[in-house]
Amino acid sequence: MHLILLGAPGAGKGTQAKMLVDKLGIPQISTGDMLRAARKSGSDLGKKVSKIMDEGGLVSDDIVLALVKERLSQADAADGAIFDGYPRTVAQAEALGQLAQIDHVLSIDVPEADLSARLTGRRTCKACGAMYHLMFKPSKTEGVCDKCGGETYQRQDDNEESIKNRLSVYHSSTAPLIRYYSERNVLREINGVGSMSDITSRIEQAMAGSSGSADQGGLR
Repeated sequence: MHLILLGAPGAGKGTQAKMLVDKLGIPQISTGDMLRAARKSGSDLGKKVSKIMDEGGLVSDDIVLALVKERLSQADAADGAIFDGYPRTVAQAEALGQLAQIDHVLSIDVPEADLSARLTGRRTCKACGAMYHLMFKPSKTEGVCDKCGGETYQRQDDNEESIKNRLSVYHSSTAPLIRYYSERNVLREINGVGSMSDITSRIEQAMAGSSGSADQGGLR
């Protein structure tokens, strides 16, 4: 089974993907994580990716697709995967359709005012990548990761100016995916406001309720 999680920055795609990994036994494929690893590497590609991400822009399709293709070839993705943050454009969706059959596309909907509040409060551990939030999930000691003791920080692309740009990019480039996948009968719209467990339950209900149509209408 291959799933796609859609939603604006801060909609909770990454959080829900991690919960679904445990329930479904298939890996999360986060191009965001892949790209952040590239920028950490200090390579020429990493520096290019870093500049684009800091400005809130989108990395080119060919770079992202190469990362995704390599990840899908790994053994743990043999039975499927959960795509978090990819595809971002219709062109990427068409390219992904050549690599894997898409069974469900879950669009997590959150009001824009809530998205901004979620993103500006987000903190990430520099060492292990664990995520926290100043309001919703603070670390026990401010600035220190509960899991490994590493330093937590606000990503540069989570500041207010970058967030405004990221939302603009989303609406112009990524939102059309909702129409694209709706026309192919694999889109499931999810209310993204509420507790994490409530949202997960909505996702499970949406998938169960559309399993028959998904079997017949899976997208390749």
